[in-house]
Amino acid sequence: MTMPFYVPPEQQMKDRAEFARKGISRGRSLVACQYQDGILFVAENLSNTLRKISEIYDRIAFAGVGKYNEFDQLRQAGVRAADLKGYQYARDDVDARSLANQYAQMMGHIFTHDQKPLEVEILVAEIGYDASQDRLFHILYDGTVMDESRFSVLGGDADPISERMNTSFTVGATLSAALKACAQSLSGPDKTLAAVDLEVAVIERGNNRRCFRRIEAIEATSLMG
Repeated sequence: MTMPFYVPPEQQMKDRAEFARKGISRGRSLVACQYQDGILFVAENLSNTLRKISEIYDRIAFAGVGKYNEFDQLRQAGVRAADLKGYQYARDDVDARSLANQYAQMMGHIFTHDQKPLEVEILVAEIGYDASQDRLFHILYDGTVMDESRFSVLGGDADPISERMNTSFTVGATLSAALKACAQSLSGPDKTLAAVDLEVAVIERGNNRRCFRRIEAIEATSLMG
């Protein structure tokens, strides 16, 4: 009987993390930020049919980068969990924090126990009744949860994009100013992204129960000037 090779747990976790980061870096990045009336999501996405940004529940949105089929499965699981909780209890009981915790447990279990980790990073965002209640939960491939404020950057180029966002982002900006800052941060010095290259959506404060809205290329072009 052949004995299997022994791999130290530390090396195994390191190899899985490197594998996941490489897979995520092959995709295009995404930025979410607070603006005057809500939370804005901007992703570099050339597809007209495959969406990186989606609605989860009344005041909650989901965004993902990396392997599309993997983060879309996570999105569907989040929709089912939110619908079930809202049906069993009340719609107000569905919140981004509990969803983020469920995602973290699921992704952490897959990272630790499965042979291949998920090659994704996801964001769960919730709009509050004022800006102080807005929530941005950034969840990594290994289940690590980061509670972020002002803005969040997902993807392989997160560090340089975050540096550009720190320079261009203004608290309380209008939708137009926030969209310009996000587009410029995603573009960088080597390329320029037009509205047709971007997927844009918002969750905005208002009287409507459902706050999620997509911004099509024509409106995005006007907002970007």
